[in-house]
Amino acid sequence: MDEPKSAFELAMERLKKQDAESGAVEHKLSDAQKAAIAEARSVYEARLAELQILQRQKQLTTFEPPEVEKMEQEYRRDLDRIATDRDAKIRKIRAESERQ
Repeated sequence: MDEPKSAFELAMERLKKQDAESGAVEHKLSDAQKAAIAEARSVYEARLAELQILQRQKQLTTFEPPEVEKMEQEYRRDLDRIATDRDAKIRKIRAESERQ
């Protein structure tokens, strides 16, 4: 007897059905592209870790509220920039599979 499907499996089936109905095409990534994506994620994770370390160091030496707020805003902006750069790099790698 078949096991009942999880909510995740049911949702994935619905999404695949919607993709098929809309004409979306699934592109398989090559091993080189998968490795490139893994490398990109690794590089950006290292950048995030470095940024977090620097942020903690700054927090230990900054006590003025206006400076703390400014530092937090810069930190959030840097986090967003790193995430945006990472996502753009991964999109570029994935786009290569669509052209092939």
